[in-house]
Amino acid sequence: MNVRYARRGLASLAVASVALLAVGCGSDEKPKADKPAAVTTAPSKTQEGQEQPSADESTEELAVLKGQKGLELTVNSVERDAGGFITVKGRLRNAAETVSAIPPQTSGDETEVVKHGTSLGGASLVDSVGKKRYYVLRDTDGRPLTTIGLNSLGPGKSTAVFMQFPAPPASTTEVSFQLPTFEPATLKLS
Repeated sequence: MNVRYARRGLASLAVASVALLAVGCGSDEKPKADKPAAVTTAPSKTQEGQEQPSADESTEELAVLKGQKGLELTVNSVERDAGGFITVKGRLRNAAETVSAIPPQTSGDETEVVKHGTSLGGASLVDSVGKKRYYVLRDTDGRPLTTIGLNSLGPGKSTAVFMQFPAPPASTTEVSFQLPTFEPATLKLS
């Protein structure tokens, strides 16, 4: 096969793929009445460049976990959903006066999770009454369902984070939240 024809074929395939993708994404379907349309707002930035919570983010502090080198994790919400999951949302902040690297231990030690970069994949919920530990969920490619790509935070900077876990039984009302290199905290489940 001639290289010139192979390149033309690949270029034609790429153009056709983009055209099909554009047609598939331009659906005129309206959202179903029983499901509200998703509305997201980008976090606003202050003059120093620090992200502020958007209007739909809770600023209530359920727990503040102290970590290494001035890092603090503030848990703002713990939501149990009907699908059998618990989502923990909060902010990771650098309270130090120097840049703090996110410790690699926060990713945990599972090879499948670690290969996707620094994350909060090492977090877990411990149900001491039910004697079970719940780890951060993973997708089919092994990526943790949590904030990923965390490298470092400048002095006084913060970033929004989340972690998703399988939900303990409805009778469980309290769990211990644990993240490597941070002190544990007790979280109430609704």
